Amino acid sequence: MKESNSPPVDINGKPFNRAGFVVVLLMGAFLTILNQTLLVTAIPKIIEDLHVSAYDAQWLITSFMLINGILIPASAYLLHQIESRKLYLIAMGSFILGTIICALSTTFSHLLLGRIIQAIGSGVMIPLVQTLMFLVFPANRRGEAMGLVGIVIAFSPAIGPTLAGWIVDVYHWRYLFYFVLPLAVINLFLAFYLLKNVIPLTKPKLDILSFVLSCIGLGSLLYGISLAGDTGWSNSIVWITCVIGIVILLMFSLRQLRLKEPLLELRVFKSRTFAVTTVIVSIIFMTMIGSEILLPIFTQKILGYSALQSGLILLPGAIVLGIISPISGKIFDRYGIRTLTIVGMTILLIGTFPFMFLTNETTIWWLIFFYMLRMVGMGLTMMPLATAGINALPQKLVSHGTAANNTVRQVFASLGAAIMVGVMTISVRNFSTSQHVLTEAGSYSKAMVKGINNGFMAAFVLVIFAFIICFLIKDNRKGR
Repeated sequence: MKESNSPPVDINGKPFNRAGFVVVLLMGAFLTILNQTLLVTAIPKIIEDLHVSAYDAQWLITSFMLINGILIPASAYLLHQIESRKLYLIAMGSFILGTIICALSTTFSHLLLGRIIQAIGSGVMIPLVQTLMFLVFPANRRGEAMGLVGIVIAFSPAIGPTLAGWIVDVYHWRYLFYFVLPLAVINLFLAFYLLKNVIPLTKPKLDILSFVLSCIGLGSLLYGISLAGDTGWSNSIVWITCVIGIVILLMFSLRQLRLKEPLLELRVFKSRTFAVTTVIVSIIFMTMIGSEILLPIFTQKILGYSALQSGLILLPGAIVLGIISPISGKIFDRYGIRTLTIVGMTILLIGTFPFMFLTNETTIWWLIFFYMLRMVGMGLTMMPLATAGINALPQKLVSHGTAANNTVRQVFASLGAAIMVGVMTISVRNFSTSQHVLTEAGSYSKAMVKGINNGFMAAFVLVIFAFIICFLIKDNRKGR
């Protein structure tokens, strides 16, 4: 594995085909990540069909996020406890079972159960795929490998609402699961034949208390942040659950630092490169998720487009991101991370700035162009930064690094949506009250545009902060 053109080997030293291995991993990651946003545009139809409230229906998305967040930290333990091939089959099997339950569900409770079982597979799948991709490529091609993963991580959530909008407009919402199911079964079949065991098992002892603290802490924090995105930060339940989550996660962290075999090795953050790159990637990701929520609100509520049309507006940006990600990985492999990051962050800043000045007359092509420009900046930074961070760790900590990176990114993604939507909501309320526009014609439109602009202003400030701290990254190819 030291030579870029030599085939990878399994734990028994037998070489195997990298291409088939990678195709299986990327396909599995695409299907599981796609389901995070696949139901967003289908929620109104589900509410009508299953006779549930909007609050209940949002649990189809919130529960998926919570289970994902809870299981990701445990993935590092599972990777060293269960053979990687078997773990992948278990994760995809869980995802398939959940998909079948969702497709056949006739009640909301059955649909929610299916989503939870889907999320169990997805929560293990994402860090598993990243770790395996990292290990089957030599050091001088890891940027390329993570660029391929970047296509999936960024492209899947973006295409989800567009695909769902089309399916829901033409067919029943259950066809969302009918579409995914055969692809998942094909992936399981390919995985059975093409995946190999590449991670030596160390059989670490499971610390039950650490697992419980992780579940309660992350579950409470993610629930509080998610609730803030729906009800605002003034809700007392939001603060109570967030504080409880932070306190318990602090207890979890202190325990991990004392254990000989921690559930999640937090000493990975002792590496400055890993810590800084993880924070930057998480900030970029949180502004991406927040933007994917605010832009459809603007295009539907202000410009009057349908859910499908709103999704199509985001699609060119997703395609650009898919094209840029592997290219940026190759650039990273050849030239290192510092200059690439500065260029990418500069483009991201330039692309974000115009979104603070949206109006009722903003054209679709204007939105598409600057959204694509933002995606260029993200494509040049996200996965190269993640690769540089993981490269800075010893080989034995790679699985813990990917688990820690994904956990932080999951929290930041939820936080980004809550912050940007929260800023929008507060701005709408304050603008309406202070300007007395509630009785004027077009008052809702004025207040909403103001709120969305302020939401993007929050994103711009976050990107500025990420741009500043990117100068802390050491400029060498290994990222150490």
